[in-house]
Amino acid sequence: MFKTIDFKNDRIILLDQSRLPEHEVYVECREVSELADCIRRLVIRGAPAIGVAAAMGIALGAGKIKTGDIRKFRSEVEKICTILAATRPTAVNLFWSIDRMKKVVDVYAGMGIEVVKERLKKEALKIYREDIEINREMGKQGRELIRDGARILTHCNAGALATAGYGTALGVIRAAKEEGKRIEVFACETRPVLQGSRLTAWELKKSRIKVTVLTDGAAAFLMQKKMVDLVITGADRIVANGDSANKIGTYALAISAGAHGIPFYIAAPLSTIDVRIRSGKEIPIELRSGEEVTHIQGQRFVPQGIKAWNPAFDVTPAEYITAIITEKGIVKKPYLRSIRNIFRRGE
Repeated sequence: MFKTIDFKNDRIILLDQSRLPEHEVYVECREVSELADCIRRLVIRGAPAIGVAAAMGIALGAGKIKTGDIRKFRSEVEKICTILAATRPTAVNLFWSIDRMKKVVDVYAGMGIEVVKERLKKEALKIYREDIEINREMGKQGRELIRDGARILTHCNAGALATAGYGTALGVIRAAKEEGKRIEVFACETRPVLQGSRLTAWELKKSRIKVTVLTDGAAAFLMQKKMVDLVITGADRIVANGDSANKIGTYALAISAGAHGIPFYIAAPLSTIDVRIRSGKEIPIELRSGEEVTHIQGQRFVPQGIKAWNPAFDVTPAEYITAIITEKGIVKKPYLRSIRNIFRRGE
């Protein structure tokens, strides 16, 4: 099995997802600037994986700070956090992870800089291990929603590649397969970067799970032909009322699923839920380069002088979401109350 991310010998090692499926190669980051560039270029992607990478990046950068003054040390750590926070604005796990690492500095600052450096590294590795454990638990919680013989539609990539390992939406699918259920997956190609056809199909093939790729525009017709039993995706940010931001195209899938009476599920850890925001209208949506739309593998397919609008995510209103699968259980409507209760259970 592949490793999405690793941290050893003062290097962060990433499976370069921008080169899959043709080339399975790894990139080493020895500087925070290199890691930030990898996050922006989608060498590593997926909300949980970005959170893990940020934690490792803070530990890596802090380890290189050369000062005996704790105030200067804090200032340098803050600069590292600012660099990483600017990479992807929508994925809340990034900011959750940064806040968690900052608390380590606060707690251990009085014990000396070398202690803080060591504690930051331990915390980053702890976040890494926890993510894998959480994904496996999420799989156990969600597999009950998948019947034997189910045909599942998914969008983008919410598997081991999007996390420290195992996956969120694909983790639920994996757990159902491990339970012995016969399943078939339909993966939307997920334009413009093709995370579905390049990454999800690659992952599922490695896991020996039957997968068929379809264009994003074919999904509604697939539902109309009664070839889909449920839809399950991941999320980059879920807010207090249940509205969810995920890869562009998710909203359209949720509407189509509702129109055809098909359950639409989201699988995401509690760290993806941002209870500070009440409505999806407040979620910052990342706009990416138009070249991702106008070009394919470096070749332009849109006439010169034509602009492209390229939001990386859209927001699915809670009314279209059947349930949210978390490591602490399955959250159902009304989401304001249910999300509050699930956080209490997680404390």
